[in-house]
Order: sequence, then C-alpha cells, then structure tokens
Amino acid sequence: MGKNTEIKLVGQPIFKQAINLIDAINVSSLVKKHGADHYYKTFKAKPQLVTMLFGVLSRCDSMTEICEGL
Repeated sequence: MGKNTEIKLVGQPIFKQAINLIDAINVSSLVKKHGADHYYKTFKAKPQLVTMLFGVLSRCDSMTEICEGL
C-alpha cells in the first residue's frame, strides 16, 4: 500500500494549515490589486490577516489576549 502524497496538511496544527492556505492564495497580489497597504504605517495586510485569524481561531476577546498568545 503506497503512501498518499496528495494530503500535505496531515499532522499539522489548524493554524499552520490556515497559514499555508493563505500562502497558496498569494495575498500579496490581492493587496497590490486593491491597494490595501496604501496608507499603512507599520502593520501591513498579511501580518494583520494572520493576527486576526489567530484571534478568531483562539477565541480571543481582546488585543491583549492576542498579543499574549502570539
């Protein structure tokens, strides 16, 4: 019986799987297309997306909880 090589996400935490899917979508091209980083100061679109996903998946109630969790 051969090993199934199509399933690449087995054994990884859910958060890492979500980040890998974000990388596959190519967020940087979407950011450029829509000008999402036009007025940013220090917090660009992709790190903000990762941070907000972490907050949602961790069920954080405040930015303090997100900062402590990361």
